[in-house]
Amino acid sequence: MGALGIVLVAESAISDHSRGLLCEARKHVQGAVVATSMPVFDATIRTGGCSAGGGPLRGAPQGRLARLAAACTTEERAVSHPAYAYLDDRVVPWDEARVHVSSVAFKFGTAVFEGIRGYWSPEHEEMFLFRLDDHLERLRFSQAFMRFEAPIEPAVVRRAILEVVRANALREDVHIMATVYVRGPGGPAVSGPVGLAVTAAPRLDIPWGETGCRVQVSSWQRVEDRAMPVRVKCNANYQNGRLAAVQARADGYDTALLLNARGKIAEGPGMCFFMVRDGRALTSTVTSDILESITRATLLELIPTACGIPCVERDLDRSELAAASEAFFCGTAWEVTPIVAIDGLPVGAGVPGPVVRALRAAYFDLVRGASAAHPEWRTPVYGEEAS
Repeated sequence: MGALGIVLVAESAISDHSRGLLCEARKHVQGAVVATSMPVFDATIRTGGCSAGGGPLRGAPQGRLARLAAACTTEERAVSHPAYAYLDDRVVPWDEARVHVSSVAFKFGTAVFEGIRGYWSPEHEEMFLFRLDDHLERLRFSQAFMRFEAPIEPAVVRRAILEVVRANALREDVHIMATVYVRGPGGPAVSGPVGLAVTAAPRLDIPWGETGCRVQVSSWQRVEDRAMPVRVKCNANYQNGRLAAVQARADGYDTALLLNARGKIAEGPGMCFFMVRDGRALTSTVTSDILESITRATLLELIPTACGIPCVERDLDRSELAAASEAFFCGTAWEVTPIVAIDGLPVGAGVPGPVVRALRAAYFDLVRGASAAHPEWRTPVYGEEAS
């Protein structure tokens, strides 16, 4: 999902996936209620309209529609907005974080972004932003690659992120979106002036974190580096993954896995892919048309110590998926999410296996500061308040 959409209108944050699913459910379910904290989205499924609802889906059929409704309910709650956002040079009330419809960011997706996770640690009474400096460096690279005029420096973005988290007094797990966008009007070649938008909102766990997700190998091909380089976190790039994700949902799966132009496994719509085969954790190379993922780099270091198996980066064939004993996605939003089936075939025993369970435990210990490893990867929000 492009970060700019979250800043422009909160309602758009659910339009990519959840709204389509709810429209499908509306055809089959009358009077069912979906819980939501989105104030701009009607939540009771009825013929001809909706009204705010407050409970889980009731009266819906079991099976695929129930799974879809549960997933979109979680997505709606996950993007519930707080009181403040950051726009350009100051913290503003959420509803005032607006970008003009004539901007090339709005028209062409000329924006780059970073998703960053903040993890609340009750033990330390602190929020830790995970690998913030690495995210800010990648944002700097994306701006330079897109030839933005007067790129916004990492120190400015860092200060904006800390300001908006503190302004909202957030003391729970959050998802932060930092977007540098071209706010000027004009055609596709316009490169300035640029603006900065930052949102920080509570984020619930994705619905498949514990139980695992069911994946479709997509008929949509991952875009190539020579067309739209996915190592650049440009908002427009994410429409490629969106097509795969929407198709997977329409076909009854939870999400998708894309192949590149050479027919090798690339990644998911917004997350990298690992599989366990013959006692090794395998993942596609960074030259396989994937994002150079910060979470992926974290796991390449964490897996050998947490799980006791080596990691191998290489080309992965589609047929190898059937030989996997375990598989999982990883990313800032997806964290470490097990995959239990691909194209209807169970992965291993069809439940999260010992490697991914151990990895999830180690990952969450790391990001919350329960592990002493890599303190440089954790930026405290409130401990830096005086600085």
